[in-house]
Order: sequence, then structure tokens, then C-alpha cells
Amino acid sequence: MFTGLIEEIGVLRGVSSGGEVMVLNIGASVIMDDLKIGDSVSVNGVCLTATSLSDHGFTADVMPQTYRNSTLKELRAGSRINLERAMAAGGRFGGHIVQGHVDGIGTIKSVKRDQNAVVFEISPGRKTLFKFIIPKGSITIDGISLTVAGTASSSFTVSIIPHTLGETVLAYKRAGDSVNLECDVLGKYVDHLLRYGSSPQNAEDGEEAEGSRISSEFLAANGFL
Repeated sequence: MFTGLIEEIGVLRGVSSGGEVMVLNIGASVIMDDLKIGDSVSVNGVCLTATSLSDHGFTADVMPQTYRNSTLKELRAGSRINLERAMAAGGRFGGHIVQGHVDGIGTIKSVKRDQNAVVFEISPGRKTLFKFIIPKGSITIDGISLTVAGTASSSFTVSIIPHTLGETVLAYKRAGDSVNLECDVLGKYVDHLLRYGSSPQNAEDGEEAEGSRISSEFLAANGFL
């Protein structure tokens, strides 16, 4: 589990790949303080496992599932990367619950300055994600815990303060770039529980779940009434 508070910007020192398998060699300093082999690290919002360590970095494997469903496949040597270690049980919870499980890829439509803030407009590749993207709700973009400023028919906006911009890879993002999106896990659990047993679990993205509407019978059967 992560909080979406980026600890440092790392640099991809090298990448070896074959098909849909990658090994990332990531340069880092701050997170190396107590990182151990087997520890989880959020890499641009993707939970990866440190497989080897050096004085100034670590390596991590990327499996096909992660390759297909995240922007990690776009990384090249020299790419800047948001890094965060797994949340410490006794630490401050400054962001929100972030799993490092990417729900989809978004495309930046525009980047505009609004006085001291910078507003990013992002269009999710999967339109069904919009049911989890709520104004003033939480969303994770490339591993960064952010607040949804507003929503439209095909996009949403987030407003970035100067500190966040300067401490994350968003400072290097432009219109047309891709980002990893992770919606609030609480909303996803509620949605799953309300639909459980009423439709196939592997229904195609965008399909309306048969029998997914809440009824008084459903509420009574599940202890709400």
C-alpha cells in the first residue's frame, strides 16, 4: 500500500526487454535509505518489487500484464520516474489509499496555468472509469495522490500546486503524453460488491451489468434494511 506522496524522482538508467517482459534499472537515492530486496516500490504509480540493489539504485521486473496495462512500456533510458516506498505502518497518511494497481491509461489533453497552479486536463482511455472519478474525490496519476477538480463528458481536471509540480514528473509532461491512472479503491470495492453475483466477473469493459441496480430486496438480503 502507498499514499501517493512521491519521495523522489528517479531516472531509468537502462531497460532490457523481450516481447512484453522488461527489467528496469532505476537510479535512486532517497528511497535507497532502507530499501531491501523484495520490497514494494511505486514506479510511476505501478507497484513493482525490488529484485536487486546497488549503491545508487535498484532493478525491478515488469511482467506482461503490467506491460500491457500501464505506460511503463513507453519508458526509455533517461526517463524520469516517480518513486515511493510502501507505506510504513507508523507513518503519516498524507495522501489516500493507493495500491499501485493501474486501472487504465489516460492522455493529457491540455496543460494550462491558473495563477499559481497548473491545471491538467486528462482523458481516460477507458470511459467506464468515469463512475469512479468524482469531483473533489481522490485519483492517482503516475503515482501522485491528487484531487479531481472537475469532470466533463470525456475528461477530468486536476489542479497542481507548484510544490507538487516541482517534485514529480508532471513538470515534464505535455499535451499528448500518457499517464497511469488509479481510481479510489473504496469506490471500486463498493461497485464490485453491489454487482457481485449479478453478472459474469469477466464482462467486457463498458458492458452494463445485468441485474446491477440496487433494489430493496438487494439491500435487505445484504443487511442494509
